[in-house]
Amino acid sequence: MTAIEPGRVVAVVGAGTMGQGIAQVALVSGHPVRLYDAVPGRAAQAAAAITGRLARLVEKGRLDAAARDAAGARLRPAAALAELADAALVVEAVLERLPVKQELFAALEEIVSDDCLLATNTSSLSVTAVAGALRAPGRFLGMHFFNPAPLLPLVEVVSGAATDGTAAERAYATALAWGKTPVRSADTPGFIVNRVARPFYAEALRVYEERAADPATIDAVLRECGGFRMGPFELTDLIGQDVNEAVTRSVWESFFQDPKFTPSLAQRRLVESGRLGRKSGGGWFAYGEGAEAAGPHTAAPEAAPGSVVVRGELFAAAALPDLIEEAGIGVVRKDEAVSGHPGWIELSDGTRLFLADGSAADDAGMPVIHFDLALDYREAARIALAPAAGVDGAALREAVGLFQALGKKVSVIGDVPGMIVARTVAMLVDFALDAASRGVATEEDIDTAMRLGVNYPRGPLDWGGRLGAWWVAGTLQSLHEEYPTGRYACSQALRRLAAAQEGPAS
Repeated sequence: MTAIEPGRVVAVVGAGTMGQGIAQVALVSGHPVRLYDAVPGRAAQAAAAITGRLARLVEKGRLDAAARDAAGARLRPAAALAELADAALVVEAVLERLPVKQELFAALEEIVSDDCLLATNTSSLSVTAVAGALRAPGRFLGMHFFNPAPLLPLVEVVSGAATDGTAAERAYATALAWGKTPVRSADTPGFIVNRVARPFYAEALRVYEERAADPATIDAVLRECGGFRMGPFELTDLIGQDVNEAVTRSVWESFFQDPKFTPSLAQRRLVESGRLGRKSGGGWFAYGEGAEAAGPHTAAPEAAPGSVVVRGELFAAAALPDLIEEAGIGVVRKDEAVSGHPGWIELSDGTRLFLADGSAADDAGMPVIHFDLALDYREAARIALAPAAGVDGAALREAVGLFQALGKKVSVIGDVPGMIVARTVAMLVDFALDAASRGVATEEDIDTAMRLGVNYPRGPLDWGGRLGAWWVAGTLQSLHEEYPTGRYACSQALRRLAAAQEGPAS
């Protein structure tokens, strides 16, 4: 299927930030663009804003003056929907309210030609439901761009229950021709990104609600240990707490209040108080003139041990023994198999350092300190430690000194099951496997969507493959035992994959 030809008209309905971005993308790709908004005068204002951004691209050397002038000549604000009659594609970016979108597309259907594609940019509503009132729903689909649309490459091309395959392929080819990276998605709540990404926010909020760590520390651990571009608290402040909470609530309700998608009361209270993030001057953090940036909890410098014992295999943390030796600390390796469990690092007093596995450190019934999962232990700038209540203060200081000797900042957090990165990554992997097994999207498209749509350091399925399904399943099983609500129950896809793989000796 070929893309819509550059000379054909693309119409955008809704002249807000997202509508302007989509219009700019189509414009620089060679299309005449009609921009319409129901508020009188707003389309003309948006067209002027787009022209201004094109001029700035010329100043930055990203666009030549001739291309700017040609694009400006192709852009036309529309005063009425009837002016969109010659469009080959109409993309809607109006309020996230189902009746509003249904009414709009019912009106458009009477205006445009029968071969015009109709697309919604909705991020949370059902594409099938929006198309429900149309007489020809086969040409209707979702084209979910990410903000800012001119910069972010991902477009989720969403097929509703009645979408014709040819319409979806034409939209996919068009997004590709516009220089975007399209992925195909079924019409499921949240599509790919907003479905799979829910644990990134939810697990951080859960750790905060259990008073294991403050927002700045949680963000720092996910950034500097987990490799994520931004932490969930700073990211939701950027998105808008009201927007993020509304998407979470919409997905939860669309899945019939499945406990896996349960919203956060702490975030609800933030929204109710009007602390919506950067746009309101404060959310989880304060913004504006004179606001002080909140810093993470970082342990004071401590002395490193002279040597440690490493027993068994550390699997995901296998790089640590070499890093410890490179730091000049002696390592005695005991390679005998450890029945039923990965190995550990042992301090001089017998305190054991285990990779977080979904259980609380106190559950071990012995002096245990958990350390969090890292994207790359060599590159990680920070490590989180969670000691059991019975761990001696001297042993904790020794553990802190050990990781500081490796060049890491250390954050000591409360003994919360699964810590921060480990529980987040395990849930992301499980959500991605579940989505793939249910035909939401291919594994390749899911990983592409999560890397490009929300800048994850790895696609969750790639990450899960590196960790091993047995580790992910074991972590979630331990979390499920700690919180027997169904939130952490392994998906069928994960259970089957874990059963097919071999874990540590048992």
